[in-house]
Parts: sequence; structure tokens; C-alpha cells
Amino acid sequence: MSQHRLSGIGMTSERTRARMVERLREQGIRDMLVLAAMAQVPRHLFVSEALALRAYEDTALPIGLGQTISHPYSVARMLEVLRNGRDMQRVLEVGSGCGYQAAILSKIAREVYSVERISSLLGQARRAIRELRLNNIKLKHGDGNVGLPEWAPFDGIVLAAAAVEPPAALLAQLADGGRMVLPRGFGDQQFMVLIEREGDVFHEQVLETVHFVPLLTGVA
Repeated sequence: MSQHRLSGIGMTSERTRARMVERLREQGIRDMLVLAAMAQVPRHLFVSEALALRAYEDTALPIGLGQTISHPYSVARMLEVLRNGRDMQRVLEVGSGCGYQAAILSKIAREVYSVERISSLLGQARRAIRELRLNNIKLKHGDGNVGLPEWAPFDGIVLAAAAVEPPAALLAQLADGGRMVLPRGFGDQQFMVLIEREGDVFHEQVLETVHFVPLLTGVA
């Protein structure tokens, strides 16, 4: 990988990325570890070359097959809520997409497990993550509703797609004291929700409105 491709030039430069991080601060993101991760990971590597010049805008961008890379604010906000100032050990991401959020997670958690139902998107994520040499991420092709029971429990679970109800399998894979962050709802009626596990009790808190693609079942 060329140094120019990694660091970027012009509208994909580290300076442009720094402006994105400053904008996140202005939007209320306070977690310094999350902000540092957003500054480190080159978002332009996770979108097509045709869209690279828009990589650091605060907007979702298409990555193919009807999927998008989430707004930088949405990623930062969800991971700030997920972390809540904790040192995270094992985290599950449902919906790898192009791999960008997993790359951010790799900077704030010891182990990252990510599942994606669309095999071609998973291939795209693998290439970007390999290019960045992020060795603490494990990607798997599978149904996100099922999670990854073989690696459970997770002290954090984050969904990059909206579910009407939190999948029961994912709740079961959340460690006692763990936190799950997900978009909940459908269509234009979606909210970012925090679920905290306390023994067999799950406490739910609605945070703010969001807009994500729906969580689907099966694999493709």
C-alpha cells in the first residue's frame, strides 16, 4: 500500500480527517479514545475511489448492494455510548459493511468480532482491514441475528442495522454488566437504544433518532 493512499492527499488528507474530528467535538462527542480512533482510521480507504473525496463529510455514503457506510457522527456516538469510559475487551459488531466501524472498534477494544451477511461486502471489508494491518479483528460471514455464540460473552455489542426488536440470541451473548447499542425501529421511526444487562434483567434507554438500513435475516 502506498503511503499516499494510506495518509491521503487533498480532500482525503490527514488534515481533512482532523477537521472531521473537530466537527465531531463540536457535535458533542467527548470520548477522547473514540475521537483518537476516528483520527487514526482513514475513512477514504473504505469507500470507492469515486467517493473518496467525500469520505470525511458528515454523511452516509453508498458502498454497494443497497448498503451504506454510516455518518461519522453516528459511528462516533454509538461507540462513545458503547464504551462509556470503560476498557472494552471483547466486542461484537453486527453488520461489518465495508469494515470501517470494525476498524474504529479495533482501536478501542482488545478483540473485535464482526459478522456480515453479504459475502461480497465482507470481502471488501477484509481487504481494507488487511491493508491497514488490523490484527485484532475477526470477520465472519453469517446471519447477524444469530451473533457469534462461539465467541460469547461480549462486554459490548453494536448493531449497524436497525432491528424492530433486539435479537434474543444477541441479548443472550451479552455479558453481565455489558452494553448493547442498536438502532431500533423501522423506516423513519428509528431510535438509537442502549441496553444494559444486569443478571437476567435488561435495562433499555432510548437516546436519539437515527436512520439505518434494516437488519435482515439469512446470508447472501
